[in-house]
Amino acid sequence: MARRSVLSIRIVEGRNLPAKDITGSSDPYCIVKVDDEAIIRTATVWKTLSPFWGEEYEVQLQPTFHSVSIYVMDEDALSRDDVIGKICITRDTLAEHPKGYSGWVSLSEVDPDEEVQGEIHLRVEVLGSQGGRRLRCTVLEARDLARKDRNGASDPFVRLRYNGKVQESTVVKKSCYPRWNETFEFELAEPTEEKLCVEVWDWDLVGKNDFLGKVVFSIQGLEAAGQEEGWFRLHPDKSKPREDERQGSLGSLQLQVRLRDETVLPSHCYQPLVQLLCQEVKSGRQDGQVHLVSLLDETTTAECRQEVAINLVKLFLGQGLVKEFLDLLFELELAKPCEPNTLFRSNSLASKSMESFLKVTGMPYLHAILGPTITRVFEEKKYVELDPGKVEIKDVGCSGLHRVQTESEVIEQGRQHLQSYLGELLDAIVKSAPACPPIIRAAFRQLFRRVGERFPQHQHTKFVAVTSFLCLRFFSPAVMTPKLFHLRETHADARTSRTLLLLAKAVQIVGNMEPAAGRAKEAWLAPLLPALQQGIAQMKDFITRLVGMEEEEAEEEGEGWPLGPPAAVVKEGPLFVHKTRGKGMLLATAAAKKLHFCLTGEALSFGKSPGAERSGAIPLADILAAEKVEEKSFGSSHVMQVVYVGTGGQQETAYLQCKCVNELNQWLSALRKVCVNNPRVLRAYHPGIFRGDKWSCCHQRERTGLGCDRTRHGVTLQDWSDPLDPAAEAQRLFHHLQGLRGALREKYWELLEPENAQKGPRGEGAPLPEGLSRLFGVLGDLESCHRLAQPPAPPTPTLLQLQT
Repeated sequence: MARRSVLSIRIVEGRNLPAKDITGSSDPYCIVKVDDEAIIRTATVWKTLSPFWGEEYEVQLQPTFHSVSIYVMDEDALSRDDVIGKICITRDTLAEHPKGYSGWVSLSEVDPDEEVQGEIHLRVEVLGSQGGRRLRCTVLEARDLARKDRNGASDPFVRLRYNGKVQESTVVKKSCYPRWNETFEFELAEPTEEKLCVEVWDWDLVGKNDFLGKVVFSIQGLEAAGQEEGWFRLHPDKSKPREDERQGSLGSLQLQVRLRDETVLPSHCYQPLVQLLCQEVKSGRQDGQVHLVSLLDETTTAECRQEVAINLVKLFLGQGLVKEFLDLLFELELAKPCEPNTLFRSNSLASKSMESFLKVTGMPYLHAILGPTITRVFEEKKYVELDPGKVEIKDVGCSGLHRVQTESEVIEQGRQHLQSYLGELLDAIVKSAPACPPIIRAAFRQLFRRVGERFPQHQHTKFVAVTSFLCLRFFSPAVMTPKLFHLRETHADARTSRTLLLLAKAVQIVGNMEPAAGRAKEAWLAPLLPALQQGIAQMKDFITRLVGMEEEEAEEEGEGWPLGPPAAVVKEGPLFVHKTRGKGMLLATAAAKKLHFCLTGEALSFGKSPGAERSGAIPLADILAAEKVEEKSFGSSHVMQVVYVGTGGQQETAYLQCKCVNELNQWLSALRKVCVNNPRVLRAYHPGIFRGDKWSCCHQRERTGLGCDRTRHGVTLQDWSDPLDPAAEAQRLFHHLQGLRGALREKYWELLEPENAQKGPRGEGAPLPEGLSRLFGVLGDLESCHRLAQPPAPPTPTLLQLQT
């Protein structure tokens, strides 16, 4: 059984941001931090005060996290990036909105006294008897304190306040993981209503000390227990008056944020639900009966349909039934009253499932087809415009005869560029039929056959049905926003964005297979008409070959999609290996070099270049941890450490530098996912390095001593290429179906007897079909399993921590 928290966040856009550059504009990007640890960085949108990002992320977090903060930054090439503002959302706030939060949120000014993080380890006890009692507080250590100094660390000390008296600890230099182990005593006040305040400060030789956070305790209740010890989270100083005159003047962000707390039971608990859904798919559609999948389609709201579709697709991929599931959806959709020209254009469960299926199984195919053309558009930065109302003569300069080009010349030049891009793209698509994944070809073959049988008088419709998914829902969105499909690391500038938009529009028209319709809406596309007509002919020929390629019998039947990491490449790229003390395999052979690393489902290997012979490898079973390294260790915040067991059985560490925070988190996520079942993973680690005779983080002198910070094995970024997790998908479907029990019953009677729909739902005692009755029984059993799995409530602490 696993308990986890999954955060879904979509950063849509910003508006009315303040200008930070002398040009009167800004270059904004966002940093997302969970408990002050950066996990996401959006791309920079250049020279705008109203940026659009549209970036979506899903992050698996430790259930004990406290808050999510989004910082809007202004990128500067020659100096430190400016902070524009921030938004902080607590875990409690997210829990109050189980369906998620969506809307505009104003940015707040960043107050240094509120930028606190970390925890402090304390032991508080009451000593003595009546008349001479004392309050003793032992300050043991702290971890993950805020970095306040330029060297990437702090010089922390502790200040204790009680009953008007103040005591201070010693200063620990250059550490965010200090160890004090110092004891302080106060005479216990009577009555015990006074509060103990433990503050952590960063000592500065020149200037004012920096506040690092505080914990305030009520001593009432401690007398009965006598002693209390634990780790306590540091909080900002809320007692200080806050000036809110700038609230709203820093602009705002449009966000969509949702937190999903999940308790995933052992996989065998979900077998009855999985078997029931598989049986429903295998039984297919039967005349005169209401299918369970139809009920699910009709009762799932538009907001949830995408998520449910992804869960169903992944579940049936794991069971080897995704082809049958999609075929059932096609059959049910075609059984409804529909017109050939609007087929699969709505956001039905069939449309969303097919769209999700293409993304889960077809991303490598998409990258291979679109990648070269998208790269060419970004690198050439040609001016492309066909709309006379938007032509800008100044952008094209002068001809060789030193005369400004006319509008018609600019349009003709743009047509040539666009036609070149479109031709290259269509050529790649047409030649890709053999490279298309067999499972996608099989799905399109079924769709092609079903639509042909449903509309025998409109044979053109079966071609449009395929292109409505392949072109309109897969290729065209990826062309228009390549960053969101991982085709590029950055967003396009204004000129490139316009080129991509026109190219995506051309792909849409080809996918619609009606060039006249596109020209009627936007007459200025007329110069491109010959190329579009040729593209439609090419696309029709491509579809014919795509659906005509029969697979081998074994491929037709199909096995389940891989559940674990395959031997194929999970992630690869260049990383710089930092030189440190040690004689491990990586440290000895690759120190102070940039090498090409390759992570598979078997090992992390490295070599001089992608095609070169591998110089060495670490088996996944020997990897103990993959964690971040403190910035002060190597002067960079993008260094990770891979802790592993060397050839001699000794614990070794490789320090690898990435080029940016996103690449760092992608590598960490990939390593943590493939090592998730390692039995020897560490629970604690050192975020610094062993330099001289001590660790730079906590100043311990024992090299093999216990780490000073907790490992974060459960913090990962989710991706389309992740291995399937059948238990997690089944749990999410259970949660969704559990909330639909009443709606499923009501919709069943409505679909069974549409003429009696106005008479209202049938009673609870009315008989139900076998499939629905079995479903309710399975859901009831799973609900009982969850009740038994709930952990007991934690004991009430005697030492009350106050949030002040």
